[in-house]
Amino acid sequence: GSGKTFVITQRIKYLIEELHVKPEDILVITFTKAAAVEMQERFLQISSQKGGPVNFGTFHATFFNILRYTYKFTAENIIREGDKYKLIAQILEEMPPELISQEQNEDKTQDTDNDTIQRLLSEISKVKNNGISPQELESETLPQAMFEYIFAAYKKEMNSRRLIDFDDMVLLCRDLLISRPETRKLWQERFRYILIDEFQDICPLQYEVVRLIAKPQDNLFIVGDDDQAIYGFRGSKPEIMLNFQKDYPNAKQVLLNVNYRSRRDIVETAGKLIAHNKTRFSKQVETKNLLTDGVKLYSFVSKHQQAKNTALLIKQYMAQEGAHYS
Repeated sequence: GSGKTFVITQRIKYLIEELHVKPEDILVITFTKAAAVEMQERFLQISSQKGGPVNFGTFHATFFNILRYTYKFTAENIIREGDKYKLIAQILEEMPPELISQEQNEDKTQDTDNDTIQRLLSEISKVKNNGISPQELESETLPQAMFEYIFAAYKKEMNSRRLIDFDDMVLLCRDLLISRPETRKLWQERFRYILIDEFQDICPLQYEVVRLIAKPQDNLFIVGDDDQAIYGFRGSKPEIMLNFQKDYPNAKQVLLNVNYRSRRDIVETAGKLIAHNKTRFSKQVETKNLLTDGVKLYSFVSKHQQAKNTALLIKQYMAQEGAHYS
């Protein structure tokens, strides 16, 4: 609630109206399609432009456009989420006996349950997003030899079907931009101004691709909150944001330290809690908003109990006279 999206939309407007930058030279990247659509709508509300042509999109949509231009990919080349699960389940079923320990043999069900497959896909994602080999990631789901076999089998099967997943888009894009200077130059000239929202959730490989496209002008404008990093499970690293000024010594930092959304005691309590995090910018967030009737702390033995209690609190609140809830 500190005006991060507002800052980006106002900057786009300033670039176009004050600095006379061509709208088509501007690329605005967010992490979700919904956020990209919302950003575009908010920009159009304050702009005299009708429907573009500023480029708004997610990381993956941007990278896929680059791949589509060179490799003529279509949506058919992107594997569906359900098919990824089926493919990993199939690889687990057909695992060579010599790789399966006796303990795993006795509990075959554990290997193919959805939770195990989800964790494996998350680890595969981490390997790709960090630009490392499967040997460099210590699997916490299965023995290392099994994980490395699954990674190799998954990659081989995807290649044979000419399929890619979302992480492959980033990898292939990086390799393409490095190996083909003329293609890299084309996209560097296409996107002369790059603005990124929710930068704290970027992963090393995405950052590498962005840095390649931003050269040589380095017109890179990032907005984020290191205290809101949520994509660690797939390889994002808030440290990238913390080290941004080392990578770009001429960059200026502006702290948005006023919260316009939350009440004062909520801001203060959250601030005391998050201050215990070690990897973060030190900051004091303030608000001019009034107090609530106090922050209540609850402790639960399970997620299920937490959900039940939260639903009950909402019901109780709704039952109060004149209660407004959205």
